[in-house]
Amino acid sequence: MSTLQCLSPVDGSLYVERPLASQTEIRKALDSALRAQSLWKNTPLDERVSLVRKAVAIFTSHRDELGPELTWMMGRPVRFVGGEIQGFAERAHFMAEIAEAALADIHVAEKEGFERFIRREPLGISLVIAPWNYPYLTAVNAVVPALLAGNAVLLKPSAQTPLCAERIAEAFTEAGLPRGVLQYLHLSHGNTERLISAPEVDHVAFTGSVPGGAMVERAAVGQFKHIGLELGGKDPAYIREDADLEASVASVIDGAFFNSGQSCCAIERLYVHESRFDDFLRLAVPLINEYRLGRPDDPETTLGPLVRTAAADFVRGQVDEALSAGARAHIDPLAFPADRPGTPYLAPQLLTEVNHEMRVMREESFGPVLGVQPVRDDEEAIALMNDSAFGLTAAIYSDDIEAASTIGDRLQTGTVFLNRCDYLDPALAWTGVKNSGRGCTLSSVGYEHLTRPKSFHLKKKP
Repeated sequence: MSTLQCLSPVDGSLYVERPLASQTEIRKALDSALRAQSLWKNTPLDERVSLVRKAVAIFTSHRDELGPELTWMMGRPVRFVGGEIQGFAERAHFMAEIAEAALADIHVAEKEGFERFIRREPLGISLVIAPWNYPYLTAVNAVVPALLAGNAVLLKPSAQTPLCAERIAEAFTEAGLPRGVLQYLHLSHGNTERLISAPEVDHVAFTGSVPGGAMVERAAVGQFKHIGLELGGKDPAYIREDADLEASVASVIDGAFFNSGQSCCAIERLYVHESRFDDFLRLAVPLINEYRLGRPDDPETTLGPLVRTAAADFVRGQVDEALSAGARAHIDPLAFPADRPGTPYLAPQLLTEVNHEMRVMREESFGPVLGVQPVRDDEEAIALMNDSAFGLTAAIYSDDIEAASTIGDRLQTGTVFLNRCDYLDPALAWTGVKNSGRGCTLSSVGYEHLTRPKSFHLKKKP
């Protein structure tokens, strides 16, 4: 029997092992989802909302167990894991709160002798493929709205965080969700592709790498499925001349190094007005040096390991290549004793004298490194921010909201931030452009990607 093995980045030990689903088990899951969805879609919306709220309450009641599990599976410091559990609840409750309005019939202008409206029909079976870096926060974006919209859900977790799917499913089962409406499957890569291409699957929500997104599109080609892809990022920030520098530095550094930089919307490149550049470095370097790199199960740790040694070595390679090309490092790795080659423990780094010829300013790093360039003005900043194959978020730091809005209009990105970064507001559409993906989750717009319009044109009796 083939198995999934989760090796903990904390110490390299085997933390979880699970059997991979067989073809027979996948077939049973599809059949169960088909039967359940035909009934679930006719369950009154207020009952679906009530059940989701109950499941979320059950889920969050286990936060004391969920947090340490997350730390051991993917390496986030235990002092921070509670935020993901709380974020799961906040996003789920918001989507439940807006469900009635977002899923209501759309009534068009009155026409004598006719009743006309558009109804939102669930798509059917939604396959949610979740990543390891924020396994609860990314899963909730698709799972909860899909359920509320009347779909059945198959949840495929990352092999690095298999328990997360199990915990979500357990909470919904305890809340009374009918059997088959939400199921999880631990899958091999080959069976994941086969499930994507299964005719019973109507919608695929994938969060992961650009190559992973390309795989989803290849597997689904020619079947006209609904596909949502939330892929990589190389998100920029720009500190204008008029910004509150101290607040801007604190925000950017947190946005770059939280979760060891392992976030699709982490700040990975920064542009600072040349008049503020030296002061930026004066404030940023000591702030970075305050991080404590170490075992994430230590409550004092503020910077944990990357998910695996290969990921840390990739970032090391980017940094070394940049340094050999003339970049300057401002953080001494010796100040972080836990940084050791051949392990996933990697010190944070701030690089200047970088340019867009360097991989560290062009390729997604997904690690604790930030490249910083001075810029003359808004025009240069806009050109550099747009000079990327990615477009998930972009942050502007300024006291001039009108100027920032004007800059935002010209940025090729899914979300524009002012005076904050690395945040997902469930009231707003979460979407990307270019290699950052397509489709949308969350907000009322997100429900449009989980339903199809069905028009009713009813002629009354004469």
